[in-house]
Amino acid sequence: MDSLAFSGNNLLLALVFWPMAAAIAVYFLGRKSERLRDIFAIAAVAITFISALLLALNQQVSDLYLVDWGAFALYFRADGFRAIYVCITAFLWLVTAVFSPEYFGHSKNVNRYWLFNLLTLGAVMGVFLSADFRTTFLFFEIMSFTSYALVAHDENPKALRAAETLLGVSIICGLILLMGLWIMQLRFGTLEFAKLQQISLGMPDKTMFYLPGALMLVGFAAKAGMFPLHIWLPKAHPVAPAPASALLSGILTKTGVFGVAIVSSNIFMNDIAWGTALLIPAVITMFLGAVLGVFSNDLKRTLACSSVSQIGFILTGVAMLVMLGDYNALAARGTFLHMLNHSLFKLILFVSAGVVYINRHELGLNKIRGFGRGKPLFFFIFLMAALGITGVPLWSGYISKTLLKKSLSEGYYLFYNLPLYLPLRISYWVLIITGGLTFAYMTKLFVTLFIDKGEDTKTEKRYLSLPSTIALMISAALVPFLGTFTGVKDTFASMAKAFFNGNALKYAIPYFEWGNISGALTSIAIGIGVYLFIVRGLLMRRVESGVKVHADILPPWLDLESLVYRPFLGALTRYTSIAARIISSLPDTVVRIAVSKEADLLTKAVSSLPDTLMRLFVTIMLRLSGKSHVPVEFISLNSLVFYRRLRLMRKRSIIAFRRRLLLLQKKSAMAGNFYMDLLLFGMGICTILVYLFTNALLNY
Repeated sequence: MDSLAFSGNNLLLALVFWPMAAAIAVYFLGRKSERLRDIFAIAAVAITFISALLLALNQQVSDLYLVDWGAFALYFRADGFRAIYVCITAFLWLVTAVFSPEYFGHSKNVNRYWLFNLLTLGAVMGVFLSADFRTTFLFFEIMSFTSYALVAHDENPKALRAAETLLGVSIICGLILLMGLWIMQLRFGTLEFAKLQQISLGMPDKTMFYLPGALMLVGFAAKAGMFPLHIWLPKAHPVAPAPASALLSGILTKTGVFGVAIVSSNIFMNDIAWGTALLIPAVITMFLGAVLGVFSNDLKRTLACSSVSQIGFILTGVAMLVMLGDYNALAARGTFLHMLNHSLFKLILFVSAGVVYINRHELGLNKIRGFGRGKPLFFFIFLMAALGITGVPLWSGYISKTLLKKSLSEGYYLFYNLPLYLPLRISYWVLIITGGLTFAYMTKLFVTLFIDKGEDTKTEKRYLSLPSTIALMISAALVPFLGTFTGVKDTFASMAKAFFNGNALKYAIPYFEWGNISGALTSIAIGIGVYLFIVRGLLMRRVESGVKVHADILPPWLDLESLVYRPFLGALTRYTSIAARIISSLPDTVVRIAVSKEADLLTKAVSSLPDTLMRLFVTIMLRLSGKSHVPVEFISLNSLVFYRRLRLMRKRSIIAFRRRLLLLQKKSAMAGNFYMDLLLFGMGICTILVYLFTNALLNY
């Protein structure tokens, strides 16, 4: 084809590339007028939100192919899940955009923030609307690099280190993901989701899929924040600006979940081994994040640890929909609805943390005590999100957590008297206990903000602007609305089930029957006990003034990144550097030894030539003079001078040769330098990968 061809719904194109174009305009507009910049940025996000709503209201599967771009050919699709989630994405971006001018009122580098904020929006839209893995990967990597600037915005040491961790995890796991995609393409000839699903359905034995699938899982799970690749999340969220933290937790982690769900539900459906391998780290992530949240004494860090835990809930649902196969209707609905709920909860909670920060300039729990006292609107906003995320009945979190619990109970009934029964039973109770821990750390935050009295108890007359108040009130009101009117959420779940290859429900779900409510009440009872006996009993101490404050129990060195990852990568770098230096110097060493030996033989031969000629000359002269032997006086007189000259000539020739050899080595030192070798090696590998990947795609 000679021209770029478009097919499908062009709204998809606008959703991906309009925010990116607006990002450049906002950056240059900000150089002229900050107010005009903010208005234009909010308007650009609003246009994106309207476009997403139009796409969702269309209620038709829409495709967009961008062909004739070689390796950059893109394939987008809009179905029920994608249409809903781009609406959620645009809504979160709109609320944070409305709050951003207030939050960045006296900040630096706001132009840069808006630039990368809108670029990230376009990249996230590209991920959610992608219909093949090459499109997913392209926008996934764009998103990884643009989100680095959001985390590093404040440019303080903590922010830069957290951004460094985020970028390191993104690059390493991105390369692992690329390796998986390359193997998948070579083995099966396609990276389209639908075609891979058809191939998988025709292969009961999934052995050929395990290696590329595992590599792809690592790449996507790192962005989702799954243990043990979660290390970036508890560090990046607390140091990023509050609007960016809301997006990192509410949306960017879901791009990782998107990838895990695609790989699991399209390729490994009914694969018990894959489901079990995913369930184990998912349950650990769920429980570990909640434990860290209980011990945390910083508002945003507690919310970040909570994000790790809630991602564990979602990935548990993904594992169960794979394991249950034809019985995965509840797991598919619970997974999707908890994704939706978590996005909404973290939008409200992180923006609320931003409200606290712009008024107190602190986030430590002992510094923000009593901030919410006398603020009824802020009380309502925070309380709705807190009740939702803890799974209290009549709030939306209760619906999704009930579905996830029922999917686990279905699992251990389905595998009764089989080896998987006990692990699934344990996972069920871990979910119940984790729900209790969630209640405990959210109660800790609520009591700190609204019940405890702090040093500064005065009520700020204007702690939140009117536009931000309206945006947060609407967001908060959605939580009880979606939890009470369950038919709305059931409609959303029915639209999204095809994406997860979920089956149709065979019966109406009685959300508010006693069996389901009792599970939520059990978690609440556990949470009350943890808060009273552990949080207030063990993790708080009384100071001289008689007030109980939160104590730092966990030692600073207890950090997975500092204990494991950085030492491991440091040692790996050192030892591979040594190995690479040795390997790169081997050719030079061999050549040097060979040349040195040849040079010694040559210099000896050359230096002995005058000696031979002199002896021959003396012999001839003696014979011509008629003498039959060499006089002793002649030998003693001339041999000493001759051999001294001979040794001097030999020494000078060897020194001259070695000087030339040393000069040659110095000129070629750069070629033997490890870092240059590594750079050239990396460039070569990248070139080969790009060539093979592109060639395979074009030939296909």
